[in-house]
Amino acid sequence: MLELAEQRLRAEATERTQAGDDSAWAFRWHAGRIDPIEHPDLYPLEGLIGVESSVARLRTNLAAFVAGAPALDSLLYGERGTGKSSAVRGLLREFGPSGLRLVEVRRNDLRDLPTIHRALRDRPGRFALFCDDLAFEEVDATYIEFKAVLDGGLEARPANVLILATSNRRHLIPERMWENLEATHGPGGELHPGETSDEKISLSDRFGLLLPFLGFDQVTYLRIIEYHAQEIGLLGKLSREELEARALRFALDRGSRSGRTARHACIAILQGLEGGRP
Repeated sequence: MLELAEQRLRAEATERTQAGDDSAWAFRWHAGRIDPIEHPDLYPLEGLIGVESSVARLRTNLAAFVAGAPALDSLLYGERGTGKSSAVRGLLREFGPSGLRLVEVRRNDLRDLPTIHRALRDRPGRFALFCDDLAFEEVDATYIEFKAVLDGGLEARPANVLILATSNRRHLIPERMWENLEATHGPGGELHPGETSDEKISLSDRFGLLLPFLGFDQVTYLRIIEYHAQEIGLLGKLSREELEARALRFALDRGSRSGRTARHACIAILQGLEGGRP
């Protein structure tokens, strides 16, 4: 009876998953079903300054995927606030009319990937499973299952499903200094990582496309300041020199020169002007 009940619950979960709104561009996997997102946040790609090369490579990959050509699972990694998630949301805005659909999958739901695959296999559209801010702890066995789903599992992946992930860590799992002690070297001096390091690196290696989103220098940060200042109507309210000086002080206080910091700085400066504060 328990086996029959479990089979019935799985069948009902699949039915709920398949009964979605195909007109939506973005979805969220939640409680065994794919729910449409009525108001997705579609970021303008022109606002991604300083990461144009990585965005261009991701665009090429998604264009191939939407066209039905071979494409690669992609990992966007780098410092916080540099536009990793915004790049994915911006490209949904570009390729949504061509059939791209984005399904947000939280880290705790990665065990459900085989169920999600079965639900999407015969569904019209090209689905990118979006895992934002992905990272694992060493004691978390979920990454082993995730690694098998990416490449090496017995069940074939649906041709209409791709995985996009963002992370602050390139290897997704924290690395320890003592792990370097396991490394060995051959007669020619070439290094060979130890088993612990090799296991951690093997997860990110399953992604075919690794795209860096690194921190910005001061010149790039000020270019982003100019973009956001124009966007919110801050330009012209004070001189360029004063705007840059205030933006640099804001970044110094935050300890970061990221795109997110630039936007926050412009809003804070505008609020200060309207509130009469220096």
